[in-house]
Amino acid sequence: MAYYHRLGQIPRKRHTQFRQPDGTLYAEQLVGTLGFHGVSSLLYHQHPPTEIQKVGTPEPYSPKLLKDRPLEPSHLRTLGQVSTGGDYLQARQTLLGNADVTMSICNPTEKRMQYYYKNALADEVIFVHEGRGELWSQMGKVAFEPGDYIVIPRTIIHQLHFEDGPVRLLIIESFSPVETCRRYRNHFGQLLEHSPYCERDIRPPSELIEGDVQESGEYLVKIKKEGQLHHLTYGHSPFDVVGWDGYFYPYATSIHDFEPITGRLHQPPPVHQHFEANNFVICSFVPRLFDYHPLSIPAPYNHSNVDSDEVLYYVAGNFMSRKGVDLASFTWHPSGIPHGPHPGTVEASLGKKETHELAVMVDTFRPLYLTEAALPYVDPHYPMSWQPGFVPDPPRSADMMD
Repeated sequence: MAYYHRLGQIPRKRHTQFRQPDGTLYAEQLVGTLGFHGVSSLLYHQHPPTEIQKVGTPEPYSPKLLKDRPLEPSHLRTLGQVSTGGDYLQARQTLLGNADVTMSICNPTEKRMQYYYKNALADEVIFVHEGRGELWSQMGKVAFEPGDYIVIPRTIIHQLHFEDGPVRLLIIESFSPVETCRRYRNHFGQLLEHSPYCERDIRPPSELIEGDVQESGEYLVKIKKEGQLHHLTYGHSPFDVVGWDGYFYPYATSIHDFEPITGRLHQPPPVHQHFEANNFVICSFVPRLFDYHPLSIPAPYNHSNVDSDEVLYYVAGNFMSRKGVDLASFTWHPSGIPHGPHPGTVEASLGKKETHELAVMVDTFRPLYLTEAALPYVDPHYPMSWQPGFVPDPPRSADMMD
């Protein structure tokens, strides 16, 4: 994140005495990344955030990457397959990953987390495919709805509270900070005029958490670190913050607020970029006008990903270069072999004026691997689906057949 925000009560100067009504000092806490060189925020707690009461037994919590599979395009059909269920952590299934990033699906059936959660190693970007609710954190509340990206920097303690109804999430974990695109920022960090989104599209926390945060008790925080889920119980709520300010906080921004960049001829994938991190980017494919040269070909050209693995997660609409993909499908085209539109889709795209597709793309600059959890979703026919006359299985969603 790259702009200043504040909520609640804070002293006029940093690192100075700031007292509660009973005369005791508020406990100041600096949170941030990259040592003392990255963005950070200062929080003021009613109780020290260090009051550990109990340390539980860690539980294994990491995916098993499969590094011996053939080099081939892959299609993961997650809609209507194995239900994830459970709470927010139990429901996660990591399907793809490497040393820089992982991608998981999560369809929790429990609407409220009964504990607090911290990812101590990774920023998390949650794409809300279905569901509404609120993210609660030390910094306050952020409401979310379908189409939102919720960006949660590492080390922020949080909960997700869902409203009634189905929930379908795509979770991208980044082992480096997730940032807005460098080429869309000036040297002050402000988003520029040609950026496809601006600060008005970013929703930081709107109000602090109130209620029983002053009461002593047992508050379980589950901390994800180095393949383990650690259980630490504290004496007071981590949400007992009366105020904070800085540049480091969770926020939401909608894919529907991403303004597409179009041109006379087919635009390359970087025009769809929404976020960047070390060794990968996140892109948003949104409804847009097609190319308007009289001889333009709207379908993408064949290309060899020499340096990148390309993953597309399909959200809605008819993705004109692919056949047989569903809502909530993943396609993964690894580096080392060319890929392009399915047979017949190039000719079918000629003369089309616009598209209503919606998809999230992750391009990585190091190879990805499937996980054991991904195997039930693999479409075995997909690698051969560029053969003339190939007939894919019918989509499982009427939405994808419009």
